[in-house]
Amino acid sequence: MPSRQTNAAPATLHFDVLIVGSGLAGLSSALLLAPTKRVAVITKRAVAEGSTGWAQGGIAAVWSKDDSFEAHIADTLVAGAGLCDLDATRRVVENAPQAIAWLQTLGVPFSEEDGHLHLTREGGHSARRIVHVTDATGAAVQRTLIEQVKKTPNITLFEQHTLVDLITTEKLGLSGKRCLGLYALDEATDQVLTFEAPQTILATGGAGKVYLFTTNPDTATGDGIAAAWRAGCRVQNMEFIQFHPTCLYHPHAKSFLISEAVRGEGGRLLLPDGTRFMPAHDARLELAPRDVVARAIDFEMKKGGFDCVYLDISHQPMSFLQEHFPNIYARCLELGIDISKQPIPVVPAAHYTCGGVLADLEGRTDIDGLYAIGEAACSGLHGANRLASNSLVECMVFAQAAAQDIEHSTLKPTASLPAWDDSRVSDPDEMVVISHNWDELRRFMWDYVGIVRTNKRLERAAHRVALLQDEIQEFYALFHVTRDLLELRNLVQVADLIVRSAQARHESRGLHFSRDYPGMLEQALPTTLSPKV
Repeated sequence: MPSRQTNAAPATLHFDVLIVGSGLAGLSSALLLAPTKRVAVITKRAVAEGSTGWAQGGIAAVWSKDDSFEAHIADTLVAGAGLCDLDATRRVVENAPQAIAWLQTLGVPFSEEDGHLHLTREGGHSARRIVHVTDATGAAVQRTLIEQVKKTPNITLFEQHTLVDLITTEKLGLSGKRCLGLYALDEATDQVLTFEAPQTILATGGAGKVYLFTTNPDTATGDGIAAAWRAGCRVQNMEFIQFHPTCLYHPHAKSFLISEAVRGEGGRLLLPDGTRFMPAHDARLELAPRDVVARAIDFEMKKGGFDCVYLDISHQPMSFLQEHFPNIYARCLELGIDISKQPIPVVPAAHYTCGGVLADLEGRTDIDGLYAIGEAACSGLHGANRLASNSLVECMVFAQAAAQDIEHSTLKPTASLPAWDDSRVSDPDEMVVISHNWDELRRFMWDYVGIVRTNKRLERAAHRVALLQDEIQEFYALFHVTRDLLELRNLVQVADLIVRSAQARHESRGLHFSRDYPGMLEQALPTTLSPKV
C-alpha cells in the first residue's frame, strides 16, 4: 500500500463519524451529528474552498401559496428526462421548506421583499421558488455554517488534509463489506494519517475539473467518487455532466458563473450581431432547462465560428441590477463590462456532476458504514439533468437523512487499523508528468466527451484514459503521494467512469447528447457500473 509516511507512524485518530468535505452537505451533517457524536471534518484545502461558496442562484423550495410540492416535483421530473427517482424527488421537495427554515435559525440572511422571502425564478421552474441571498447564496450559507461549526465543541476540523483512500474490511482481508476509516495526507507534516470511525460520510462534491472549462473550484476533482469506486461501490449516471450555459468569457475571469437568475429576470441570449437565437431552439426560450440552452449555445458557436455568445440584461434599470446581481455587476465592471449598458460574453462550461456514488434515501452506499451525499452521490434526484437550484437543498435533506440513520446505527468501532506504509517508495524525480497528464486529460475530455458526443470521440477518449491510468498508477506505486498526484489519480478514474457510462448509453437523453444516437429510447434506464473488487 504505497505512499508517504516519514519516520515513526503517527497514532490513529479515532472519531464516531468521519466527514470528508466541507461544503453544505458536509457541514450540515457535522452540525446535525455534533450533539451526540465526535465528528471529524476532513477537507483538502481551507474549510471555505468548496463548491458551495460558488453557488450564486439560490435554493429551490415551495414557499409561495401560488406554488405546490407537486409542481416542483413535476418540474424536476421534466428536467430529469425520465430518469429521476420519484421517491428521492419527493423526499427532497417536501423537506425543502424545512431545510430553508433550518438555515434561517442558523442566521443565513436571505433576501426579503416587503417582509417576506424574495423568490426568484430560474430555467425549468414553473413558478418563483428560488430562495436566495442576492446573487451570492452559497457564499452566505457557507459563511454561516462555518461560523457555527467553529464554535461547536464536538467537531474537529482537519484542513489541508487530502483523502488518499478508504479503509475497508475487504482491503484488510477481513470478512464482511464495511468501511472502517480512511487515510488522509496531512500537508503540514507531509504524512499520511490514519482515521478510524464506525461511520464515514463522503461529501466531496463533483468532478468539474476533469474538463478544460468549468465553473467549479479547483477542489472539484471527484475524490469521493473515485475512492468509493476503488473501495467497491457502484456508481450511477456518470455520463450526465451538466454544462452551465453561461460562464463569463474573459481571459482574466477564471470560472466565473453568470447565474441562471439573470435569464430568470429577463436576460436574453444574443449572437455577436445582436440576433436573439433561443426562439429557433426551444419554445421556452432562455428559460429552457440548462441542457437545452447549453446545446443551443454550442450549436450557434460552432455554426458561426464564434468564441462566445452574449447575455443581455441591459434593459433592466441599474438599480435593479445592483440590487439583484451585485456581485455579477461588480465583477463584470472590474473587467470593463457594464452590464447595464452592454451584453455579457458567455460560453458553456462543465458545472455539475449529476451522477455519482449510488446511494439510497438515507445516503447509504454499497458498503456498511459508508455514506455519500451531495454532488458526490447519485441519490436519484437529478436524473439525466439537474433542475436549477435543486442541488443545495439536496445537500441538506440527505445530510439530515444520513445523520438520522447514523444516530440509529449499531456499528461499533473496530480493532486498530494499520498505519500507511510507504517504506518502499521514494521522492518523485520530476513532477512534469503530473502537470502534463492533468492538462492532456482536461483537454481531450473537453474535446471528446463534452456537450455533444460521438462514438468515435468516446473511443478516442477511452484509449487516452487507459494510457493515462497506466502511467499514473505506475507513478503512484513508486513515489510518495502529493495532493496533485492524488487529485490526478481521482480525475482519471472519474474520466474513465464518465466515458464508460457515455459509451453504454445508446440514445440521447438529458445532458447526454450523441450524434450517433440522436433519438430517445422509450424506456428510461439508469447507467450503473459495478467495480471488480
